Amino acid sequence: MDQIDTIFRLYHQYNETKRLLQEELEQEELKELAYEELQRLSKEISAKIEELEKNKLRIDSFVIEIRAGAGGEEAALFARDLFRMYSQFLADIGATIETTDVSYSDRGGYKFIEAYVKGPNVYRWFKYESGVHRVQRVPITESSGRVHTSTVSVAILPEYDEDVKIEINPNEIEITPIKASGPGGQHVNKNLTAIRIKHIPTGIIVTSQRYKSQRQNKEMALKILKMKLQQAEREKRLSQISDLRRSQIGTMDRSEKIRTYNFPQNRVTDHRIKKSWYNLQDILDGKIKDMLETIINELDAQQEDNSK
Repeated sequence: MDQIDTIFRLYHQYNETKRLLQEELEQEELKELAYEELQRLSKEISAKIEELEKNKLRIDSFVIEIRAGAGGEEAALFARDLFRMYSQFLADIGATIETTDVSYSDRGGYKFIEAYVKGPNVYRWFKYESGVHRVQRVPITESSGRVHTSTVSVAILPEYDEDVKIEINPNEIEITPIKASGPGGQHVNKNLTAIRIKHIPTGIIVTSQRYKSQRQNKEMALKILKMKLQQAEREKRLSQISDLRRSQIGTMDRSEKIRTYNFPQNRVTDHRIKKSWYNLQDILDGKIKDMLETIINELDAQQEDNSK
């Protein structure tokens, strides 16, 4: 609204200046000044509208899903590394991340982890993070020192405003209390506090085990279910929601990648913009702001070129 108010104010100034010109100012100097003012206001209005267009999709929350792909235990361990990287970055920018569902590997990696992220305009940082992330390093399970290639998928589901109305029919969902899981069988909640919800028409299954109470987990699971249904409705593919996720993460084959993390070369490469960074450990420690800014600017520019 502040941006819109500014645009209206500039339009008012523009119209007032135009009115003065139409009254046929007698002094040439005043006419020239009025013309210059019209040009200045016109450029400023255009710039403000462009800025408003860029910010109109401001989204303050989303769900992130990270899933181990090719590579078994090593992929699960790198999924944990990626989740830590994102968590550190979100903490640095003042956003929050709440784990809602997780499945551990034998060594404490993540076969799958889902989390709810919230913060001012936080989605802008993650809008291009969906896809397959590839890691090349010597796994802890490798005795010969040979470098392995593994993959992890990332899917981002933004939480839009209520532009798409979704009403969840209680008769179309199955709610099942379950036990929360823990790494390596430790810290497992023996009570049925976690909640699994299945949406029967689409087959979507959502699990929440973040909280110690069934009520809170049910509320979070329903919230995430609604987000997924909204996303599918928005893409006009409600009956094919599995394709929506597949469009983000592909088949998780090693060749389907948006980014590679190469440990022997201390290098991170984003293949979409063909750019590399040589501070891999800093990046894994959450120092990804500069990298994300570069990727966002490059891919935004590509999208603008493609739309012309």
